[in-house]
Amino acid sequence: MALILDPNQAGDPQQAGAAPGDVIKDSDTANFMADVIEASKQTPVIVDFWAPWCEPCKQLGPALEKLVVNAGGLVKLVKINIDENQDLAGQMRIQSIPAVYAFKNSQPVDGFMGAVPESQLRAFIDKLLGEAQSPIDAALDQAQQLAEAGEADQAQALYEQILGQDQDNPKALTGLIRLAISRGDMDRAKFIIEQLSTELKRDTDIAGAISMVELAEQTSDTGDVQSLRDKVSADENDHQARFDLAMALYAHGDNENAVEQLLELIRRNRQWNEEAARIQLLKIFEALGPTDPLTDSARRQLSSILFS
Repeated sequence: MALILDPNQAGDPQQAGAAPGDVIKDSDTANFMADVIEASKQTPVIVDFWAPWCEPCKQLGPALEKLVVNAGGLVKLVKINIDENQDLAGQMRIQSIPAVYAFKNSQPVDGFMGAVPESQLRAFIDKLLGEAQSPIDAALDQAQQLAEAGEADQAQALYEQILGQDQDNPKALTGLIRLAISRGDMDRAKFIIEQLSTELKRDTDIAGAISMVELAEQTSDTGDVQSLRDKVSADENDHQARFDLAMALYAHGDNENAVEQLLELIRRNRQWNEEAARIQLLKIFEALGPTDPLTDSARRQLSSILFS
C-alpha cells in the first residue's frame, strides 16, 4: 500500500540508518569467518543460505533485505550461494533452502528454514535485536506519542513517512486506521483496511483496529444508556436489552461496564443469539489490545464462566 508523502512533513525515519551496501553483502567460504563470526561480535549478523534455482529464496530474500535495511544498521545480512560454497553448506549442515541463521557474539543463536511470512521475519529480527531500537521503531514511538498528545496531523504525517520506507509496516498502518477512527472518518479507516493483504489483516495490532471499526459501526446508534439500564432492571433476563446496554456503554467509552454487561449475559445464557455476547466480547478484547489490563481481567473471568 504505497502512500504519496510530502517531503516537507515529518522527518525521514531512516535519516540515521545505514545504506544497504553497509548492511547487506554476499560472502563465501573464505570470508565467512570475517564477515559472520568476527563481525557478529560487534553487530548481529543474519546469514541467508540460498541458490539461484530456489524459488522460495526469491520470495524470502527481498523481504529479508528490506527489513534488515529498515533496522538502520542494528543488524547485518550476509548472503551465501550454496552452489558456489558447497563445503560451507556441508559444514553448516544445510539440508534445504532457504536456510537462515542468526549469529551474535560469534555464536549461532536462532534460525529457520523455508520461506516464512513477513510478520515472522519481523519477529525474528525483533528477537535478535532485543531492546535495541531501529530508526523506524523510534519513529513509530514518536508518532504514537504525537497521536496521544492530540497532534493528529503530525502523527499522520510521520506514519505516512514510515510507510514510505516500509509500506507494509503493521504498526504504522494501525496508527493511520486508529487516527481515522478518532476523527470519525470511518470511510478512510475502511479504505485503508480494504487495501491490506490477508496476512496483514491477521496481524494483532491491525486486527484490533479492524475490530474498532466494526464496533464503531455497530454502536453508531445504540440508544440511550439510562433507558436501556431501566429495561434491564425491569427484566434481568431481557438479553437483547442487556446486549444493547453493553454496546451503548462501549459507544460512550465506558469499556469496563460494557464488558461486565457482556460477561453477565454470558453467565445467564451463553448460547443466546448464537453466542453474540462472547463474539462481541472478543471483538472488544481485540480493540483494546492484549496488554490492556481490562482485557487480561475479563479474559480470566470469561474462562471461569465458560469452563465452570
